[in-house]
Amino acid sequence: MRILVVNAGSSSIKLRLLDAEQIVASADLAAGAGGFDVDAMRDEVEDWPKPDVIGHRIVHGGTRYTAPVRIDAEVRAGLASLTDLAPLHQPKSLAALDAVTELFPDVPSVACFDTAFHATMPAEASTYPIPRRWRDEFGIRRFGFHGLSHAYASGRAAAMLGRPIEALRIVSCHLGAGASLAAVAGGRSVDTTMGFTPIDGLVMATRSGALDPGIVLWLQQHAGLLAGDVQHALEHASGLSAFGDTGDMRAVVAAAEAGDVDADLALSVYVHRLVGSVASMTAALGGLDALLFTGGVGEHAPLVRSLTTDRLAFLGIAVDPGRNLAASGDVEISAVGSAVATLVVEAREDLQIAREVAATLLPNASKIL
Repeated sequence: MRILVVNAGSSSIKLRLLDAEQIVASADLAAGAGGFDVDAMRDEVEDWPKPDVIGHRIVHGGTRYTAPVRIDAEVRAGLASLTDLAPLHQPKSLAALDAVTELFPDVPSVACFDTAFHATMPAEASTYPIPRRWRDEFGIRRFGFHGLSHAYASGRAAAMLGRPIEALRIVSCHLGAGASLAAVAGGRSVDTTMGFTPIDGLVMATRSGALDPGIVLWLQQHAGLLAGDVQHALEHASGLSAFGDTGDMRAVVAAAEAGDVDADLALSVYVHRLVGSVASMTAALGGLDALLFTGGVGEHAPLVRSLTTDRLAFLGIAVDPGRNLAASGDVEISAVGSAVATLVVEAREDLQIAREVAATLLPNASKIL
């Protein structure tokens, strides 16, 4: 079965054609001011083998979609109705969906959701202590994001350790431009750092992460900032980029190592929030068997991994410095005798989406991917 995986971001779209877990073809295309260029996509994929099915990464499923679903007109309308919950991401996902549907109108498509993995969180983890009307009428709750990445990485970690995922307590660290942690018990998410929106939680490239909501109120009431101004700043001018001219962790690390005071502070704030959040996720699990790093920063920033794990020694975490520095691809970096396994896992949302698509369309079939 050939599966075309469509992963639309804020400024680009990633296309991956998979067959039996192998990437047959791939392309990364930029989005123009008017959205995704169907003609450019057609030029890119015209020589590819035709897909049998298509899987779309959709950021937000709300409480309506908590599992993959085959896309039809009703589902397309349902996805559009959730735009208010993810105004920066949902329109891009829908634009990509429409563009690819135009290219392959007769190929069945499945929506796979970043929020779905966290639908298993218990009420105490997903509920905000706010007025009942806000929760009931407006549907305000903790959704969590990066679920496709966390689901794949935790499953891959279990396979690497040769242990059933049902027996493992894992903290999954998806660290990229956007970043979040997930507490995974027996393969199910029981807590995560992102909440109602992807702004919450860890320090990110340009997002602030968690902050006192009183700051937002104060800025509106006393500094005269409009809601849109505050939102833009928290989304695009905060996080690592608030300490300098870049949110790229590679540049931050290089500057910090060269003695830049602001970059060093940025790195320290980032690690401080990350360490505390790993400890919080571990508490939600009641212990820890494995800690994993994935995503662009998680996979390629050994200094971030070492600074984080050094401060988590009290949880039984110990990393081998040589293994950590040389880590490439899927690899365990634990020190000999460490009570907790520490791993680096390559981010493969495309594989997770492909597996969910296959399971949705052929639920009784043997393993396809």
